[in-house]
Amino acid sequence: MTQPSALLSWGILGTGRIAKTFAGQLQHASTGRLAAVGSRSRAGADAFASAFPGITAHGSYEALLCDPAVEAVYIATPHAEHARWAIEAARHGKHLLVEKPLALNHAEAMAVAQAAREHGVFLMEAFMYRTHPQMERVAEIVRSGVLGKLTLLRANFAFGPAAYRPESRLWQQALGGGAILDVGCYPMSFARWIAGLTLGRPFAEPVELTALGTLHEPSGVDEQALATLRFEGDLLAELSTAINSRQDRSATLFGTKGSLFIPNPWLPGEEATLELRVGEETQTLAVSEPRPLYALEADAVAAHLAAGESPRMPVDDTLGNQLALDRWRKAIGLIYENEKEGASTRPLPPLRKAPAAIPPNLYRSVPGIDKPLSRMVLGTDLVNAVIAQPHAFALFDSYLEHGGNTFDTSYHYGSGLGERLLGHWMAQRGVREKVVVIAKGAHTPNCNPKAMREQFEISLERMQIDHAEFYLLHRDNPEVPVGEFVDALNELVDEGRITLFGGSNWSLERVAEANAYAKAHGRQGFGAVSNQFSLAAMNDPIWAGCISASDAASRQWLTEAQMPFFAWSSQARGFFVRGSRSMTGDAELNRCWYSDDNFRRLERVRQLAREKKTTPILIAAAYVLHQPFPMFALIGPQKLSELAASFQAFGVGLTPEEMAWLNLESDHPRA
Repeated sequence: MTQPSALLSWGILGTGRIAKTFAGQLQHASTGRLAAVGSRSRAGADAFASAFPGITAHGSYEALLCDPAVEAVYIATPHAEHARWAIEAARHGKHLLVEKPLALNHAEAMAVAQAAREHGVFLMEAFMYRTHPQMERVAEIVRSGVLGKLTLLRANFAFGPAAYRPESRLWQQALGGGAILDVGCYPMSFARWIAGLTLGRPFAEPVELTALGTLHEPSGVDEQALATLRFEGDLLAELSTAINSRQDRSATLFGTKGSLFIPNPWLPGEEATLELRVGEETQTLAVSEPRPLYALEADAVAAHLAAGESPRMPVDDTLGNQLALDRWRKAIGLIYENEKEGASTRPLPPLRKAPAAIPPNLYRSVPGIDKPLSRMVLGTDLVNAVIAQPHAFALFDSYLEHGGNTFDTSYHYGSGLGERLLGHWMAQRGVREKVVVIAKGAHTPNCNPKAMREQFEISLERMQIDHAEFYLLHRDNPEVPVGEFVDALNELVDEGRITLFGGSNWSLERVAEANAYAKAHGRQGFGAVSNQFSLAAMNDPIWAGCISASDAASRQWLTEAQMPFFAWSSQARGFFVRGSRSMTGDAELNRCWYSDDNFRRLERVRQLAREKKTTPILIAAAYVLHQPFPMFALIGPQKLSELAASFQAFGVGLTPEEMAWLNLESDHPRA
């Protein structure tokens, strides 16, 4: 990472209108200077530089990022290029100020944030209004209680009517055009920030979001959109944005005691005003700031370089805002063409430092499979993703970059969504021969050999493949003799459709019975089991028909059999993060995991985490990975940060004594 000089040396990537505005106002910043500009062409760079004597003009974005004189980069390209060039800048060790929105969608925003973490650079989304002292005054008023309990917020940002020009980025889906991403992001950001203030937090997420909008023909971008939000504490928000009509650009807060009107929240000048009304009295409050907005923004970056982010616009706030914008767009039917399922998309640049270290204990070979399996297996149940394909591709790309190569799928996940997305990804990335596919099917009530084959055929078609390395029966049906399942599965083996097979949520007794039948009849037997397994003992099944194998007898059986085991809910579904003896938390956590013994395990996990200078969740994950049989942990991260953290478990060593102590089988970790 480039070390900052006395004045932070800036480069601007892009030469459009907003880039010129930033360059002009940067001259009034007290902490930085403009050093260089990068354009897609030499002519564009030279034309921009002619207005700012003394700066270096680069005829490509790559040249700007390679300039050692540049310490921080302002990304001012069209929306759809923000993520790619922000990641490239992070890879070159440049601090990042990225014009809003940070990326096209939440998936890309996660990638930018993860790249900044990996490379240790500062990151801030360029919501310049948040750096103006007007917002500090608003926060003081909200916190003071003079408005009483806030009940309603209204915020608008619109302009127009903008003339339709097909060549303009405003009217192109491929460039992230439309009102919501261009200016609707401001009121969404403001509403989430105000909601957070009422709850004593930096920001808050809407628990409900409904919306209406108008899509332009023929471009398909949103011309106008409305959103109604409800936050925790029953604060409601009404947001409006448009590029086809003139509206005021104001915000109003309504409380039980008064209201606050902000005439110009987004582009306040040197003399901003607020109108505070309490009872029948209206008071005009002035906020003076001689420095222009973009100078304030640049100074906010310089002030917080060491922290990696600014409290004016924290990275997690940006990620939450991007997710809320995804929800808003989806609610009005606006999924860009390049985000839709099956759309061809090129991967973003690698997020990690090159060459990225791969844990030496990440892989394990399984007899019969011609490539080693990563012991961290990625699940494909992505039904909760707001915009599914970008989200899945971001996770899959990052997983592969970390060294992962084994995917857990099911006919039942999201009505086939997970299988389809994995298929699209493998086809587009050309990685089928590098990865291992675990397919599952025949879930209750269709747990029989006939349904198994029918579902398996559909699964292969969804994934665009002709075979799967593993096939697991998703549930058992004790009414079907094990021999019928074994015979049907062997037919698929003989046809070359699967290599190994096994059972998920099968009792070990039934597995043994199936393998005894297979041996007696000269057939292939079960080669894998996938049951619940974690340090915390599951008190009650998460779903009907679920079976755990965490107990001592099951562990002994698996050790003797040395059968590959794929553990689901290996982190007890958040118990080692959210578990509390106060018995608070969600109903599932209480029902399935809360017990005196599990809380004793949690206390020991926390103690050992402190001693090893790591986190409780990684201690719990390491316990699973240190089992004396072929153990593979299924993970289902929904965030890139969670995915990256999961792989850190391979760096946590546990002795046999520590393993026994964690599971309450001894009284001292050093025995």
